[in-house]
Amino acid sequence: MNAISTLYAGVEMRLLYVTSEVFPLAKTGGLADISRSLPIALKRLEVDVRLLIPAYPSALAHIEKLRPLAKLKPMLGIDEALLLTGILPGSNVPVLLIDAPSLFQRSGGLYQSRNGVEWPDNPLRFAYLSHVAAQIAMGRTELGWRPDVVHANDWHTGILPLLLSTEEAPRPGTVFTAHNMAFQGNFPPDILPTIGICEDHFHNGDIEFYGQASFLKAGLHYADRVTTVSPTYAREILTPEFGYGLDGVLRGRGSDFSGILNGIDEALWNPETDPHLPRTFGARSIAGKRVCKAALQEEFGLPISPNTPLIGFVSRTTHQKMADAILTALPWLSAQGAQFILLGQGETVLEAEFIKAQAEYENCVSVHIGYDEALAHRLQAGSDIILAPARFEPCGMTQLYALRYGALPVVRRTGGLADTVVDADAHSIADRTATGFIFDEASPDGLVSAIERALAAYRQPLTWRRLQLQAMAQNFSCDASATQYMSLYREIAGAAPVLREIKGGPSEEAIRLAKQLLDAGSSPARASTSDRPFPHPQEDAPDDRPALNQTH
Repeated sequence: MNAISTLYAGVEMRLLYVTSEVFPLAKTGGLADISRSLPIALKRLEVDVRLLIPAYPSALAHIEKLRPLAKLKPMLGIDEALLLTGILPGSNVPVLLIDAPSLFQRSGGLYQSRNGVEWPDNPLRFAYLSHVAAQIAMGRTELGWRPDVVHANDWHTGILPLLLSTEEAPRPGTVFTAHNMAFQGNFPPDILPTIGICEDHFHNGDIEFYGQASFLKAGLHYADRVTTVSPTYAREILTPEFGYGLDGVLRGRGSDFSGILNGIDEALWNPETDPHLPRTFGARSIAGKRVCKAALQEEFGLPISPNTPLIGFVSRTTHQKMADAILTALPWLSAQGAQFILLGQGETVLEAEFIKAQAEYENCVSVHIGYDEALAHRLQAGSDIILAPARFEPCGMTQLYALRYGALPVVRRTGGLADTVVDADAHSIADRTATGFIFDEASPDGLVSAIERALAAYRQPLTWRRLQLQAMAQNFSCDASATQYMSLYREIAGAAPVLREIKGGPSEEAIRLAKQLLDAGSSPARASTSDRPFPHPQEDAPDDRPALNQTH
């Protein structure tokens, strides 16, 4: 063991996980779910992980063991701000909250006002999040802790890798995860002085995107490693069709870019222990699912009928999620004698059409506009079939919850949907690997063809029960994701930039730098032993790409 490794022996990996939302403190979509499940899984791997999020009103209301930690120095014109700390409910994960009332204490949504208009200071709000994260990462706060790796998520934290790349002192490694390429955080370049970014980064093209300054492009360009949320989506966004104008940037990252499949929190989404259900159930004893179905039918005002196929849709009512195709299919579904329940919100025109369909097919269609977490659990538990189609889907969480709850998913072969569902064709049914129903054509006809196959299987009770068992046996916990991220973190952690420069053994200067890192509270990479949504409720990106104004 050389001098450097002796210095670092037994030092724990430290991770700062920076996100704009995390369940149950603040949620608009799947980003909040994975921002909860991944840090919890990493904690099980003995990672000293700390979440950093804005102190929204909802976060302050739900955080556990809240207390003030430090006063933040004035930055970006924000003179009064505190760093608070608490515990993520239902976990042992510490959370750091940025209490800057002028930026985050406001009524309405996380990114929009009550009337759906984006906050005009969004670039400043999330630039401030990144600047505070950079101060923590470099040990310039009173926290007394600094990370080996900073993991930034989505466009809201895109400038964080840029900020850390400008540091002259040894800095943590950086990982940036793009959760959805359609939402890019593109703003006029005249905001750069306001958000503390040198205009040279725009003029040299590193963050410039069709005349705009792109937070997403900054993350893709400057992070040490870039990931996205499923292997298939990682391949798709290397193409112009799915890359929204940034496919070239990703292709330029080469092996530094990869897709790691999102996982779920299996303690939170567990039909055997779910407190939101009228009756719990499991793969070995599924009788409780029938109770959940009857309760759901009653709750939504539908006839209680145990043999009628109940089809659920819990998602945004948007073009991306093929809500328009589902609308077109409702008359056919009604003619098949199926029931349909919707829980979601999105495009107002589509919402109105679903409400109209409810009036027209009152005995088989029921609609709840909005989102309710407990109701989403009950819908998964009570449905026989879950519709989770999409014209594009980075990962998708709905189909993972559906599998867990024995509600067979109907999905399109794209992104994470293709990675997580096995189509029930004759071969996969025979060899007992089928878990759902997949179609290829992004059209009402394609969707109907898959639902038709699902209904045919439903009418064969033995086949359906076997499919349910296979679905419920799938393991999509976040432990696998955490293991892959841990490998990635080890490659770039802590003193790795220093150690890479050492050739032929550590010099006295290298040892001095390593000691400085340890004294500052940082730690190096451990040797790598192996390699290896409810989404945002807003308008989807238009079909004509690139999506220049999509910001959340």
